[in-house]
Amino acid sequence: MTTAPARPRFLAPNPIDHFYRGGDRIAALRGFTQAHEHQPEEWLGATVTRAGAEESGVGLARTTDGELLRDLVVADPGAWLGEHAEAAWRAGDTGVLVKLLDARQRLPVHVHPDRAFASSHLACPYGKTEAWIVLDAEPGSTLHVGWREPVDGAELARRRDAQDSSWMLERMHRIEARRGMGVLVPAGTVHAIGSGILVAEVQEPTDFSILLEWSVTTATREESHLGLGFDTAMAAVSLSALGSPRELIALTDLDAPTPGVTALLPPAAEPYFRAHRAGHGARVEAGFAIVLALEEGAIEGAGGALEVPRGGVVAVPEAFGSWRVAGADLIVHRPGAGWPATLGAPGVA
Repeated sequence: MTTAPARPRFLAPNPIDHFYRGGDRIAALRGFTQAHEHQPEEWLGATVTRAGAEESGVGLARTTDGELLRDLVVADPGAWLGEHAEAAWRAGDTGVLVKLLDARQRLPVHVHPDRAFASSHLACPYGKTEAWIVLDAEPGSTLHVGWREPVDGAELARRRDAQDSSWMLERMHRIEARRGMGVLVPAGTVHAIGSGILVAEVQEPTDFSILLEWSVTTATREESHLGLGFDTAMAAVSLSALGSPRELIALTDLDAPTPGVTALLPPAAEPYFRAHRAGHGARVEAGFAIVLALEEGAIEGAGGALEVPRGGVVAVPEAFGSWRVAGADLIVHRPGAGWPATLGAPGVA
């Protein structure tokens, strides 16, 4: 099979239908027409599908030329991933998934499993630690992250079965969302995104979710526990108090010019994924990346220059080498530091 040279590739719009409303701010940023108000997500650079969509391929990212990014990585893993290619979990694995989420209604209270749980129960070395970079937030909009105090497992199970949303939300930390806020959500932590918030979400490359509150979705109870049954799935849910959520938050002024490359997430995110802001003149080291342009400009490397419009999304291969930002304001998403050596084998806790 003959493949094109490893160069940055523009990614086509990839909106995802979902139960919740939103997506108009994604369409405006990315420059496409929203089909309906229930397209509140876009998956950027995805080489994994939505849960249960392996055959249909829903979620997989395509280039503007129509090629699946996963197929490009499979065909030339060394060019895309460099020395990490041989140790990746499976063909096409890039170690990271990036999304845009535009919530025009509150998302349900839910939890994602950690790597140990996923390895033991889901035959996957990745859990789903995630982080949100707030790009826009209506006044008074809130994020809900972690328990304010320890909860009893039996009581939580009763409230879950009764779909007592108020009980759960009242016991969670409320964080007022603001543009430029980066929030790490460790696997096992209860969370929900409130209405009126647009985020870039960077996460481990899975679609594992345990719904504690399915009544505000189109899912049923039996579709809310990863097919494991709640007796097993609830072991993935932390019952401990989070303490102060401030340790999970980084603040960046996205409206001020950025000198060089600036981390958008707290240091605790680095083993799982990285997200940096890169402005004019910044030098970005070589490595696989999914890049979102907040403002137009160019990516300049030894292999040439690429003009990137506002809202453009580019997959950058390792073989492109280090590159310089000209005029643009970019968010650069990467797999975690040390990936993939940080992964264990499935079945090994």
